[in-house]
Amino acid sequence: MTTSPSSPEPPPDGPARTVDVVLPCLDEAAALPWVLRRIPPGWRALVVDNGSTDGSDRVARELGATVVREARRGFGAACHAGLTAATAEIVCFCDCDASLDPSDLVPFVDEIRSGAADLVLGRRRPRGRGAWPAHARAGNAALSLLLRRRTGLRLRDLGPLRAARREELLALDLTDRRSGYPLEMVVRAADAGWRITEHDVPYTPRTGASKVTGTWRGTYQAVRDMSRVLQEPPAREGVTP
Repeated sequence: MTTSPSSPEPPPDGPARTVDVVLPCLDEAAALPWVLRRIPPGWRALVVDNGSTDGSDRVARELGATVVREARRGFGAACHAGLTAATAEIVCFCDCDASLDPSDLVPFVDEIRSGAADLVLGRRRPRGRGAWPAHARAGNAALSLLLRRRTGLRLRDLGPLRAARREELLALDLTDRRSGYPLEMVVRAADAGWRITEHDVPYTPRTGASKVTGTWRGTYQAVRDMSRVLQEPPAREGVTP
């Protein structure tokens, strides 16, 4: 993994940046302008290029984002590369396809910063036809039920919009590098006794074709990856915020 910063860091005597937003990216050049314009002021966008061929990395740099390259394909690989490249106190995750608005993360960060929660998740609420295909929604519901049986958490969604503290996320020692990464984060956080909350967020039709849940096959593979995570024994103790 290599990083390619395109915007200067705050001066040593200036205000410390407290939020990095990880944006896993695979051929999202068309969506990047919309997404990056909605990064809250003072936050840094970390666009993790996971092998794009449409110039996504160039577009991201031109729009002021920091580009992180991750050669290993996989949603989890891209997310974790962004997490390890982050330096801010709080790290957020958001899809890079314009289906979710990163500005909706502001109250998530406020909740983390105030100590009211350790992990905040976005509960997607579809807006517009085709925003959340039936097969993807069914897979999510099934996983939420399995998660409840495994951890006792009563979550309605396992969506990608989320926020937590960087050091605590790294301490979870996440190992999945495919579609199971978001669920593994929640499972290990629950095992560690984290306070986990979720809030409604608008979910609109994405720009371009989905690489994961756009087809039945993609959804099946994602559910299979996540089901494997749920079969793992509880993580080691001592990973508390």
